[in-house]
Amino acid sequence: MEHANVATEVTIHHEPSSSTKRIWKVFWILLIITMVELGLGLSLYALDLPEGLRMHLIKGTIIVLSLAKAYYIVSVFMHLGDEIRNMIMTIVVPLTLFIWFIIAFIYDGNSYKNLRNKYDRYYKERTLETKTGVTADTTVQKPGGKD
Repeated sequence: MEHANVATEVTIHHEPSSSTKRIWKVFWILLIITMVELGLGLSLYALDLPEGLRMHLIKGTIIVLSLAKAYYIVSVFMHLGDEIRNMIMTIVVPLTLFIWFIIAFIYDGNSYKNLRNKYDRYYKERTLETKTGVTADTTVQKPGGKD
């Protein structure tokens, strides 16, 4: 019974690893980018800039900063920055196509909104009545209907 297994306690002093330092570095970078974005967003209302300059410079800068934040979040916290190139392309290319689809649908929806009244043959008659202030007693019937 001399050879009984006795568990000894092993203590290891905890030191922050290099990955913890990396996370804190990215945290501070994201914090600074967010503060700059908020400052730019508030400056949209505080500064009296022409609309074109405001839209192109400040909003464009906010978009670029948001993309930088997305890069850091995906690279560090989702561990995509540590993957091989083929894995990164497998995720980034479909994401790029998805963003392209969103932009295309927004552009198409805006085009539909702007063009929908040009093809309504009754649109011009309704606008003439409201512009002159005279309401005609004539009602236009749609073809095929007994309205």
